[in-house]
Order: sequence, then C-alpha cells, then structure tokens
Amino acid sequence: QKTRFEARVVDVLCELTGNCAPDCGAGARQLGLLKDDGKLVLPFKNAVPFAGAAIELKDFCGKRVVADGLFTTNNGYKLFALQYLRQAPAGKWRRANRFLSDWAERNGLSPTGKQVKRWFAHDPRVKERIAEDGKLGLGPAADQAYFNKQK
Repeated sequence: QKTRFEARVVDVLCELTGNCAPDCGAGARQLGLLKDDGKLVLPFKNAVPFAGAAIELKDFCGKRVVADGLFTTNNGYKLFALQYLRQAPAGKWRRANRFLSDWAERNGLSPTGKQVKRWFAHDPRVKERIAEDGKLGLGPAADQAYFNKQK
C-alpha cells in the first residue's frame, strides 16, 4: 500500500525506554517516525536490498519529515519500507538509497563499482558473521550438515 505521511524522526530506544543518546545515536540506533496521532512507525528498510533506514533518517533526528514509501503486512505485522524522504513541510525530496554511497566510502570503494551493488556479499562484517555463525545462523557444523543433504 503506497503511503505518504508527516512525522518526527525519533530514536526508538529513547522513545520507548528513556535511554537517549546524542543525535539519536548518529545512525547506530534504530530510528522511527513518530506521527502526530502517537503512532510509532518503524521503517524496516530503505530502497537498497538488505539495508536499514537509519542512514536515511539520521540527518533528521528530532525534525519533522515527510516520508513516502510502502506499507505491507507480513504474518499480521504491518511493515513500512521507506522509499523517499524530505524535511517537512516542503524540503527537497531525496531517494532512500544513501546506504550504498556511505558503505562504499567506509570500505574505500567507488560508489559505482560492481561490489557496491551486491554490498552484502562483500561486506567485511557480514563475512565475519557468516564465518562465526554460518550462512543459516546455526553455526558452521549445521551449515555443513544441511548443505550436504541438499546434494
């Protein structure tokens, strides 16, 4: 379901527990969109595969924005995918795809490089986690047993 609404960008942990960090945690915490009716919308991703929305929202900590995206329902839970964002009431629209350029810069790569499109296959943190927990998240032994059965 396509939607567009106005809300204030908040640090979710701060909003729910009072544990607040300067600048909403500078993008290291989950950020949300608090609507005027008191509903807290948790954007679960931006326009980039497997990337969250915190990078898109962090510049707007405590500010009002207009969010444009899609609501979907999965197993009874309503989810919001952020696609476009602007400062309210009439800021310039920007796509919710800043994650890729930020990731490329942090990893010393060109933002237009092949590795950036499939960032998740080249991310050192992802590779480290897979090495520790396996591709299924159950450990390397469970991976080996599962993938041997698939042959």
